[in-house]
Amino acid sequence: PQFLLRENDVGQNRAEVSQQALAELNPHVVVATHTGELSEAFLASFQVVVLTESPLEEQLCIGDFCHAQGICFIVADTKGLAGQLFCDFGEHFIVEDPAEGDPVCAAMQHISQGNPGVVTCVGTEDSRGHHFCEGDLVTFSGVEGMTELNDQKPIPVHVLDAFRLEIGDTSSFSPYRLGGLVLQERLPQVHSYKPLRQALAEPKIQVASAEELLRSHSLHAAFQALHAFCREQGHLPCPRAQADAERVLELARSLRVQQGVLDENVVRAFASVSAGDLCPMVAVVGAMAAQEALKAITRKFLPLDQWLYFDALECLDLEGAMQLTEEDCAPRGTRYDGQIAVFGAAFQEQLGHQKYLVVGAGAIGCELLKNFAMMGLAAGPGGDLTVTDMDTVALSNLHRQLLYRSSDVSKPKSVVAAAAMQRMNPDVRVTAHQNQVGPATESVYGDDFFQRLNGVTSALDSLEARAYLEKRCLHCLTPLLDSGTEGPRGNVLAMVPFLTKPLEPPGVPRDGTVPFCTLRYFPRTIQHTLQWARDEFEGLFQLPAEHVNRFMKDPAFLEQLSAGKALEVLEQVQKSLQERPQNWQDCVHWAHRHWQSCYHNAIAQLLHTFPSEHESSPGVPFWTGDRICPHPLTFDPDNNTHLQYILATAHLFAQAHKVRPCSDQAAAQTILRSTVLPPFQPQEELNIPLAEEQEEVQAPEDHGRLVKLTQDLVQKRQELLQGEELQVPLMEPIYFEKDNDIHVDFITAASNLRAENYGIPPADWLMSKRIAGRIVPAIITTTAAVAGLACLEVYKLVWGCQDLKCYRNSNLWLSDCLLLRIQPL
Repeated sequence: PQFLLRENDVGQNRAEVSQQALAELNPHVVVATHTGELSEAFLASFQVVVLTESPLEEQLCIGDFCHAQGICFIVADTKGLAGQLFCDFGEHFIVEDPAEGDPVCAAMQHISQGNPGVVTCVGTEDSRGHHFCEGDLVTFSGVEGMTELNDQKPIPVHVLDAFRLEIGDTSSFSPYRLGGLVLQERLPQVHSYKPLRQALAEPKIQVASAEELLRSHSLHAAFQALHAFCREQGHLPCPRAQADAERVLELARSLRVQQGVLDENVVRAFASVSAGDLCPMVAVVGAMAAQEALKAITRKFLPLDQWLYFDALECLDLEGAMQLTEEDCAPRGTRYDGQIAVFGAAFQEQLGHQKYLVVGAGAIGCELLKNFAMMGLAAGPGGDLTVTDMDTVALSNLHRQLLYRSSDVSKPKSVVAAAAMQRMNPDVRVTAHQNQVGPATESVYGDDFFQRLNGVTSALDSLEARAYLEKRCLHCLTPLLDSGTEGPRGNVLAMVPFLTKPLEPPGVPRDGTVPFCTLRYFPRTIQHTLQWARDEFEGLFQLPAEHVNRFMKDPAFLEQLSAGKALEVLEQVQKSLQERPQNWQDCVHWAHRHWQSCYHNAIAQLLHTFPSEHESSPGVPFWTGDRICPHPLTFDPDNNTHLQYILATAHLFAQAHKVRPCSDQAAAQTILRSTVLPPFQPQEELNIPLAEEQEEVQAPEDHGRLVKLTQDLVQKRQELLQGEELQVPLMEPIYFEKDNDIHVDFITAASNLRAENYGIPPADWLMSKRIAGRIVPAIITTTAAVAGLACLEVYKLVWGCQDLKCYRNSNLWLSDCLLLRIQPL
């Protein structure tokens, strides 16, 4: 199961060989080796120490030292079908950010005067209310009337229902008038941990359900008994050796005299296969340990408190596994001896005969293929592994898709993954496809193809694609293992024909659209301002360039558009031609004018139409509920956000017009200080839609203006043409790319300026990139653990298991170090 090692590394030092392989994964990470003793002087230089495959005496000695020195200490170990994880982060460990996801934020509709006061929140687009939880700490901003709340320190809330929260005593506060936001505050938490020596005797074990507690306590005793057996016998229990298993049980009984009940069947089963070494088990426990190490370094998410035990001993309840003997599981001198120790040599042969389809070679797909190579799936006569993925390797894949390197960028994922898999295990019979599995490829992946398979593993990131695959597997009676992740969360679902209930069809995904009037006039969350900024990017740097280029190439395309749309396009073309810059200074001036238009003039116009005291009807304030009253901004060339906006906007405007950009911040500030913009002049009787329905109402089409504008622009086009060549270059449409820093700079500044208009808490650069780029959080720890859990179910499918109680659906929360495995329906 040690995927960094190859057959030609046999006999070499594992640390030194692994160092070379790790260096390939990320050249920016310095990986050093140490092959001597773990002395106190050596350990003292580290923030975190993780022990694996370590004797208990060594664990206790190093654990004592780390606890005394304030070094975060982790123990991770697997034996056969069970694993343990232990964390000691000292007596005073501060968790800076304990929760997953972004802080909750909601707009307010009303706050009562009373003890306690009641806050009524505005519903979100999904109509699920405010999303706060009981006891959350919150602060208030932008409240008008009851302004005392704006300066308060974080206070806890009591949730009344989906839209109402109780807060402290507001009876002496001023009456609430309008506006305001309530924002979840995440305060740092202090946690204290016992040293390993004490935690062994007084174990605090984390479980996902009360039913697991006895089993985990039994495994706690079993691991200690195993260490005692190794000290006594000098080796691990022989696979399936009844006498050895009974001796481990006897040692475990002596440990449980003062610690309660012992599940003897669990201890026997654990001991009987403890000499085994399984890639899926290593993947799960290793991934969880890695996440705990990340918590120790970043102080993000709650660390494990303090023990966690995980087992897949249900694999031993399989009909074939129960009949195995010592001879069946004895070492054969092969790379698979660790797996044979658990499942026997005949099972290993069966693994080699398997025919499997892996759909997707992304994050989960890479981990599955790595595991399959180590397990020897499809590595024997008649074996066949097909991996298909339409995508190519991108630079942003490299932080979690371990089969790829920088040199693989732009190459087909499936081809690169198959080659990497064969380097790990040359016997694996793998074929790479670059097809989508869907209706269009049923000539390739038809009934005959699916019916000859022993199983399918899904590693897809699209609900529609996953639903199609489930439907095909159900129709062809082909077992399916479906896996998914989102940040630190993951799940594995097993679908076994005639045995498990078909997977639930996925719900219709929300398209994430927000009413136009909300984005343009009445935003209330940072998500609204980020979507507005995305629309701005497209409207400023993509669409105008596309329309100008198309018009210059062939004005006749306008005949295919409705009159209203044609007029809109022509006005955009005219504006782009009139604003064409000659140099960088012109671009800075344009960016400044646009800043003034968006963040001062547009807001001043909105307040001119609807002043802060405006009433929808007598006695009913207009600016209340889901409408936050904005305020105009005043441009300041020394303000970092203002300047970031100008530089990013000018750069993109220059790029679109093929003018050489400049990154000289001081020069831009000099230009800005010398610029005087005309004062704001309000427009009278400007129509502003107040509801989504009003957005559909359009002004009557101006046919005369359409004809005149068409004639003017056709003439302008003729002037720019010299023969068949344009005297000026075509524009360059710019498409938003989340991995382009200038693009994200613009989105971040544009969104945060608009958020400042409306008193909405801003988002930092990374959060803006994630939301605007619609990035689903992904980390390799989760994908590694999920793939390991899926491969444990593969073992059961290879046995041909038809006993429902042996299968498990898994749900994982690495942010809280929780793993829940339940029998499928």
